[in-house]
Amino acid sequence: MDMQILYALEKLRTPFFDAVLGAITYLGEETLFMAIAVMVYWCFCKKWGYYLLFVGFFGTLINQFAKILCRVPRPWVRDPGFTIVENARAAATGYSFPSGHTAGIAASGGCIARFTKSKWLRAVCIVLIALVAFSRMYLGVHYPSDVLFSLVVGAVLVFALYPIFANVDEKPAPVYAAVCVLTLLSMAFVLFTQLHVFPADIDAANLANARSNAWTLTGSGLGMLVSLWLERRYVKFEVKAVWWAQILKVVLGVALLMAIRIGLKRVFVAMFGDALFPNAIRYFCMMVFGTLLWPMTFRWFAAMGKKK
Repeated sequence: MDMQILYALEKLRTPFFDAVLGAITYLGEETLFMAIAVMVYWCFCKKWGYYLLFVGFFGTLINQFAKILCRVPRPWVRDPGFTIVENARAAATGYSFPSGHTAGIAASGGCIARFTKSKWLRAVCIVLIALVAFSRMYLGVHYPSDVLFSLVVGAVLVFALYPIFANVDEKPAPVYAAVCVLTLLSMAFVLFTQLHVFPADIDAANLANARSNAWTLTGSGLGMLVSLWLERRYVKFEVKAVWWAQILKVVLGVALLMAIRIGLKRVFVAMFGDALFPNAIRYFCMMVFGTLLWPMTFRWFAAMGKKK
């Protein structure tokens, strides 16, 4: 059934829609998701920023575990007679099930649609989720079942976790508990990827990516736990600032985050070679900087543009 749907979509392809849906599909990229999450956290609302980050991290954990557990080959690998839109091939690596791009847009778009009070923004988010999900099938890089699984998981996480983060100011304990669960599951995933005996024909690149992400999620979870407690207890930053100060805050903050990401990677590669555990340290540092240290400067951004 999956391949029948993909073959039907293959017949509908045109150069115009190949280009349009090829561009839309990038809305599910991890980098864009992270950018949206930090902008919400820094400029709009702290609790909804944490909500976005947490749903994204938990969705990634489920996605990575499902990929190496199920090991479903891509459509064109399973059926050599099937063709894909070639421009989509570079970003379609590893196993097919489930769809990472769909999971990404389900997390970012779903969370925004859930917490926003704007009907038009909610409608835009829902449309974008549907378009990205459709694009993965149209481009030929995912089966309908890959996309459907990611949409269902995304919806469950968005709606199940919303009450916890919505009430964080009055009841922070459930949020701390949720972050602890995420961190412990990430550690368990590290052990699984390292100790489980996988079949000899497993996709080596996909397994390496899962192992890397397991350490990354562990560091991110620990960083989120530490930052959440310290920020609520000591920093208590405000997100408000004049519009141009908000832009400056985001541009400088993202640039510094990227510098930490790239700089620490080079340092750790020089020190530890191909070892994966430094990923946990690197993303712990990035999380602490982005959610705790950089927000300490926000009082200066808030003071910009105010009349003396």
